[in-house]
Amino acid sequence: MKKGKIIFLNGVTSSGKTSIVDALQSRRNVFFYVVANDLFQEMVGQQYLQEDYWKYLSEVIIMMYHTAKLYSDMGKNVIIDGILVERDEIRPHYGQLMEIIKDNPMDIVEVYCPLEICRQRNIERGDRYESQSDEQTELMCKDIRYRMRVDTSKLTAEECADEILRTLFK
Repeated sequence: MKKGKIIFLNGVTSSGKTSIVDALQSRRNVFFYVVANDLFQEMVGQQYLQEDYWKYLSEVIIMMYHTAKLYSDMGKNVIIDGILVERDEIRPHYGQLMEIIKDNPMDIVEVYCPLEICRQRNIERGDRYESQSDEQTELMCKDIRYRMRVDTSKLTAEECADEILRTLFK
């Protein structure tokens, strides 16, 4: 069986990842299942996250990667909506992802947006704090091998989705 393609949308909060996911899922020419940090974080009770946020988040992120691999192994295309961070609890995060997905076709897309715009989006959303994107930038893994980059300050989510499909599904 041919493995499904995994597209990892990597970027800080409010960079536009979920909007791109929505735009990709609205396309009729290719179907994706979605696994997302936010969805998997909801699988952990709040009391545990409050007790030791990074311990439990790190565990569930690794399970998310195994879930994406399973979908791919079953021939299904998958989008990972997440952020590759480097923390002691999950180090080496990028290395663990690459080990889990090593036999599956995966492309990592950098979802970029200037921090001043992310800050404004965080305020407008109301469910993030203003400096959250800045803090995640400091934690983001270095030396990630991106297949491509989209800039959501210059392109709409739909235009980013078009560019991703044009580049990764030619």
